[in-house]
Amino acid sequence: MKYAHSAGGIILNEENKVTVVNQDGYTWAFPKGGVKEGEDELTAAKREVWEETGLKNIELIRKLGDYQRHVFNDKGEIDKSILKTITMFLFKTEEEELKPIDPGNPEARWLTKDEAVDILSHKEDKEWFRSIAGDIGL
Repeated sequence: MKYAHSAGGIILNEENKVTVVNQDGYTWAFPKGGVKEGEDELTAAKREVWEETGLKNIELIRKLGDYQRHVFNDKGEIDKSILKTITMFLFKTEEEELKPIDPGNPEARWLTKDEAVDILSHKEDKEWFRSIAGDIGL
């Protein structure tokens, strides 16, 4: 089995909505991506949030922790040969306009907690988000 490490964030706006992003046109997740060599998790998370949502002015609230899951392959199927550790941070922003920079993530949306749970593609993303939602005031 191969292992991967990603970092990303839950971004709250002033209406207590969160961002979710479309990945490659077939899955929905929170903005996150690979931690590059020499990059710390927080730097990676901020970079990925910017690339996948266009949000630059985000304020760190705190680290939310890690969880693991398998990845989706390019057909939208779970690939059990790669186990990913995902490190997530909580951010807030006053920015409203979502304009993804990364062509692999063509769309980003502001959603309520329930809407986010409904749209997330990966079961483990849903379970993790449900487990921390009350902790972050959702």
